[in-house]
Amino acid sequence: MAVYAITYVYAENSDAARDEHRPAHREYLGGLTEQGINLCSGPFGAQDAPGALLLFRADSAEEVLALTEKDPFRLEGVVTDVQVREWIPVLGPLAEHF
Repeated sequence: MAVYAITYVYAENSDAARDEHRPAHREYLGGLTEQGINLCSGPFGAQDAPGALLLFRADSAEEVLALTEKDPFRLEGVVTDVQVREWIPVLGPLAEHF
């Protein structure tokens, strides 16, 4: 299995929608965490463009994209763009876990 970096771009003026759907979004990602798929995820800082970074373990980029399509944030239109790239950890404490 490979590791994939997924970036979400949040819709403009979606703060209220994100607040409303965040519990379901986190529950969904929590389930993926329990399955060993979601390795780490979280939003970008307040000074950056609204979005998030997720690290998934999966067999293919297509599988990752399909998994994100079930995320309540995507289902509710909170996410306007998704990018999926294979990521190859080489150095650092996190790399030792992959």
